Amino acid sequence: MLPNCGAVVLFSGTVRDHALDQDGVLRDHVESLTYEAYEEQVVPRFESIDVELRQRWPQTGRVVLMHRVGRLELGESSVIAVVSAPHRAEAFEAARFAIDALKLSAPIWKHEVWQDGADWGIPASAHQRNQS
Repeated sequence: MLPNCGAVVLFSGTVRDHALDQDGVLRDHVESLTYEAYEEQVVPRFESIDVELRQRWPQTGRVVLMHRVGRLELGESSVIAVVSAPHRAEAFEAARFAIDALKLSAPIWKHEVWQDGADWGIPASAHQRNQS
């Protein structure tokens, strides 16, 4: 804990029971996810997110970015972003930036398994375009 930081925001992304497939079709009954990563590039990408975050919010205290790999079951946490800052507004904004930047740029892929099939998940950038 840093004495100048009065806010800590924790985002935890968990495996849910549904997902959009490559065609934008909602798949119910997701059973598990398996994450793979280009591990040599994940840490440098996380470091660059931290650098950009600190440029935007220079008063930021601690930053933690973690993403699991391997098979995960429903309800398990797959990714976390934690940011501390002097005030809650900056902590929330910086944490949102951190998780969004991670999802858009980290070389991590998920393979989704549902009751009647399996496929690689759509990239986060494509999903965000579909929500616009």
